[in-house]
Formats: sequence, structure tokens, C-alpha cells
Amino acid sequence: MNKEEILTEINEIKKNGGKNKICVCVIGIGRIGLPTALSFAKSGFKTIGVDINEDLINKIREREFPLKDEPGYQEIFEEVINNGKFSATNKIEEVVPDSHIILLSLPTPMDENNIPDYTALRTVAKQLKNLVTNDSIIIIESTIEPGFVENEFIKFVENKERQIIVGKNIGIGVCPETANPGEIMKDFESLPRLVAATDENTSELIRDIYKHVFPVELIQMPNCKTANAVKLTTNVFRDVNIAFVNELALLYDKLGIDIQTVLDAADKKYNFQIHYPGAGVGGPCLPVNSYQMLNSAKGISDDLLKMVKASREINESMPFYVLKLLKNAFTEIDKKIETSKILILGISYKPNVKDIQLSPAKIIISELKKLGTDIRIFDPFYKSTTVYGIKTANELEEVISDVDAAIIVTAHEEFKNIKPEYFSSKMRSPVLIDTRGIIDIHAAEKTGLIFRGLGRGKI
Repeated sequence: MNKEEILTEINEIKKNGGKNKICVCVIGIGRIGLPTALSFAKSGFKTIGVDINEDLINKIREREFPLKDEPGYQEIFEEVINNGKFSATNKIEEVVPDSHIILLSLPTPMDENNIPDYTALRTVAKQLKNLVTNDSIIIIESTIEPGFVENEFIKFVENKERQIIVGKNIGIGVCPETANPGEIMKDFESLPRLVAATDENTSELIRDIYKHVFPVELIQMPNCKTANAVKLTTNVFRDVNIAFVNELALLYDKLGIDIQTVLDAADKKYNFQIHYPGAGVGGPCLPVNSYQMLNSAKGISDDLLKMVKASREINESMPFYVLKLLKNAFTEIDKKIETSKILILGISYKPNVKDIQLSPAKIIISELKKLGTDIRIFDPFYKSTTVYGIKTANELEEVISDVDAAIIVTAHEEFKNIKPEYFSSKMRSPVLIDTRGIIDIHAAEKTGLIFRGLGRGKI
């Protein structure tokens, strides 16, 4: 299907729902890919999700929505499943040849050496080489480093034996996803999207497609590497700023200054962009994106991006500083960590989502295990399951009474509603470590809690 036919079908969809002539294939239907696929299906495109996760595919086939922590999509999921606009499979070879638009929403994690791992993208690209047909459009939504499309991806996909040539009879573009887990629908409806492609015709067509699906500003980029550079820049900027605030927290603990008071006042200035200290930076984006940027600079000069390197070191050190705060608090009550019971409150890498990718909780728990500490876990998104080799509690009340310290690692909404006196009255020893600044320090001290927080002036 050529450009004119696709645009005609889009207009038909706008008028009367269309006739499902355009088939959209979304490869990778995880945290971002599934909402993306549902958005395309909702807009009238016949959409098929492809994933190697058989459990996920089976859930979808059984009409069970897998992202319970993503508001707004349950209803869309049921609608597009019922009207036949959306389905899912693990058989890429059956879907791609009949697809006109192929979206890639695949993970780009790091390996054990913090090198970006593009295995999923490379594997799929090699499959596409023998599956795509004339006039197909491939759109990469995954976050990749600048130059990956131009230097690698095109070579994987092109097949001269089959006369599949990028820029001639297939198009490749990028539209980096911009959405926060737990707020994906809101972000899809408000945040601008970047669009770029290997040729102008494809770029314009992608813009027309996305304009139909997402009611947001579409920013045309000159090429794919620039679009990917923008996405990395925004996330690395956050990682660096969080590192700065984390360093301030270390200083203010020594100076007896409460960083929450400082940040609240600084936020009154028009040009201050607020960030908060924490137990570390997790998730599939910020840490990975910083290493992607560092990897891009590696072949050019070792002197580049020193600030990014330092920021990674600072943010990766924060779980260990949390343990330092715990040890400091225990000296006040003459207890040893090794013989104590410690409660971890929250293991998700961010509030109000079920996601433990690169969560700082993992490092904190691992270090406590090395000491032989008896560990309890409560997270409202991980009830009565086993995480990091530990059976999690179903309710906070089950585990709070016999612990010697609690560490708030994730600022779940449920935890914000807990009063300091609850901890002081329920715990065996009244030690509370707040890594997210959700507890009022003065209220905590009035209840008799041995309180420590990041940058709260208490060490």
C-alpha cells in the first residue's frame, strides 16, 4: 500500500471507520507497546500485537488486560478486542508480510557491563529482512542511541535479493516514545512526539499516521539520529539533575539542613526545575539512556560526558548511602543490622506502578542479605508473591509489629497516607528511614521515631 492509499484509508477511517485495509503490526507489546497498539486500534486501524512472551499473549487471548496499573486502557482494551480491531500473536512470520505499518516497541536494556543491549532490535530486524513487503513502513519507537538506524538497522533490514531497499520501496522512521509508566494515557494525549525518517516521503507519511492516532504536537526532525539524540538528551538531563540533588542531600545531612525545605523554597523561582533525592534511579529509561549516551561518546573521546559519568556514579551509590543512614540510626538505639528485622516498603522503581526494573530496592535488599539480615517486604503492587527470593506480605499489618526498622524505598500513594505515629506505635524498634521525603520530619520526631532521611540534616 503506497502513500496515497494509506492517506485515503485514513480519511475513510475518519469518515466511517474505514474498511480495515491498513494492517498495523506492533512488535513488542509490553509496558509501552501494548498501550501504543491499543491507541492505534482505537483510532480505527486493524492492529496486531506480536510478542515472544507466551503468557502475555495467552492473557490477551483470554481477554485479560495485563496492565492493571495503567489507568484508562482497560476500557479501550475491551472495546478493541470485542470489535476485532486488536489481536495478539507470537508468530511474527504470519503477521509482518500482510502489515503495512510495522511498529517496534522493543526493550533496549544494558548488559552486565552497562553496555546497551540491542539484541531484541537486531533479532527482529534480521527477521524483517525476509518478511517485509514493498511499501512497508517500519517505525522504531524504542529508545536507541544516535546513529543506530543509519549505521546498523538499515543494513539488517535491507534485502537486495528480494529487492527490499530502504528509501526506494520501504521506509524506516523513528518516533521515540514519550510516556511515564502509570501515566501513559495522559502522556499520549499531551506530550509532543518527535518524527523522523530515512527519507522525506516516509517522514511525512509517519507524521500523517501519528497525527491521526495521537492528538499531540508532532515535531519534525531532520533525521533519525537527531530525533534519537533529543530523546536521550531529555532523559540524561533528568539523570544528571537527580544526581546533583542527591549530592546536595549528602551535604545537607552534614550541615543540618533539611533539603525538602530548600527545594520547596527554590521551586518558587521561575527558572528552577525541581528534582528530588532518592535511593537511586531505576527503571528502563534514565539509567539505560545515560549509558546509551556514554556509549555513543566512547568511540570519539574519553574526555566527553564527564558529568554524565559522574552522575551515574552518584546515583548508583545512593542505595549504599541508605544503608549508611540505617547503620547511623541503629547506633542511637544500640542495635546491629545483622541481628535485626528490616522492613522494605516499596520495591517498584517508581511510585504507583508494578515495575521493578533496575529498582534501587534490589541493591538495598542484596546488601542486607549479605549481612544476614532478616528482611520483610511490603509493596501494594507485589502482594503475596516472591520477589528477590523473599515472600512479600499481603498487608502491612502482617509484618510491621516485629521489625526493628522500616525503609521507605518507593513513594507509593498508599505510604504517603501513613502517619508517623503508626510506625512508632507498631514497630518493635522505632527506626524509620525515608528515602523519598514523604514523612514530615518534625511530626516523626514528636512521636519518638528514630528518623533518618536523605538530606534531612540528621547524620
